Amino acid sequence: MTEAARQAAAELAGGEQVSRGQTAVDLLVALLDLERIEENIFRGVSPEVSPVRVFGGQVAGQALVAAGRTVEPDRRVHSLHAYFIRPGDPSVPIVYEVDRIRDGRSFTTRRVVAVQRGKAIFSLSASFHRAEPGIEHAEPMPDVPAPEELPSRTESLLKWADQLGRLAKLPQPIDVRYVTEPPWEVRGRGGRREARNQVWMRADGLLPDTPDGDLLHVCMLTYASDLTLLDSVLVRHGVYWGQGEVSGASLDHALWFHRPLRFDEWVLYDCDSPSASGARGLATGRFFSRDGTHIATVVQEGLLRVR
Repeated sequence: MTEAARQAAAELAGGEQVSRGQTAVDLLVALLDLERIEENIFRGVSPEVSPVRVFGGQVAGQALVAAGRTVEPDRRVHSLHAYFIRPGDPSVPIVYEVDRIRDGRSFTTRRVVAVQRGKAIFSLSASFHRAEPGIEHAEPMPDVPAPEELPSRTESLLKWADQLGRLAKLPQPIDVRYVTEPPWEVRGRGGRREARNQVWMRADGLLPDTPDGDLLHVCMLTYASDLTLLDSVLVRHGVYWGQGEVSGASLDHALWFHRPLRFDEWVLYDCDSPSASGARGLATGRFFSRDGTHIATVVQEGLLRVR
């Protein structure tokens, strides 16, 4: 971790105002720039955005950074499978322990365990593949309005600031623009809609070049994949986070990376929910680049307790 990145991460972790010309995305980049404290051990910090738990996308993104920094740059991550084991404490650094499971001729496998106070809070298995030619096909991207035609998530949230409180005012390192009606608006009008959620998203600023190649971009997408995925479950029932009637957390998370990507360019996140039962909701998502290329697929199950 560079001194500039360390300072930015400390500032973000302290909940201070963005300063010295830094943007929210600069601080997120710093958050993903882990400190290497041993060959296979890394340490990360958290922003003070919640008194309860660390955001799931953050620990998943940081764990993937830890795994990726033990792999040769010519091998790109093609899949990850993760479990959220315990709530993370934002006030305590997270230690990421990497187990080098296998280094094969074409594939590399890593397992990462995130630890706080001596206990595992998260585990991740990731597989990396050296690119090779093969058969290829993909489903087309849905026909949706361009992101420039849509308001930002921040603009949409501010209309509901009284109801959503601090959630509406947090810095947004990811520019998110809802194609479908935002879930807080569905809830606000007392309605419901189909279990589908579509957003355009990208890093709210240009991402720096790094020695890790495109690792920062896939880790940023991993972080962002946890932002709106479970919205597709909630809108079906007309409820939303921060309204005092629903609480929950990510339980497990799987991601497949199909093609190279840049996360400082617009990507469409098309999510739906095929099932919810037993206080758990299942959501699936597909990422498409601006030109319609299918770049990643996501599946997550979340704990959703509705009062």
